[in-house]
Amino acid sequence: MGLLWSIIIGIIAGAIAGYIMRGRGFGMIINLIVGLIGGLLGGWIFSLFGASSGGILWNILMSTVGAVVLLWILSLFKR
Repeated sequence: MGLLWSIIIGIIAGAIAGYIMRGRGFGMIINLIVGLIGGLLGGWIFSLFGASSGGILWNILMSTVGAVVLLWILSLFKR
């Protein structure tokens, strides 16, 4: 069940990050990839500040922040 929740949260976080950074999403597969990588990045960023909590909303927030940071970093390398 944990893998299913990770996929669902990844899709949601990737879609939200896509809307924040581009004004629209990227499609379900790219949203999933961005959201999952963003979840890892967001977890690492939040752990640096000592912030840890549980719950689905917290995980969506953390993944979305990580996905936005990921998209921002990628935009630096794109012309």
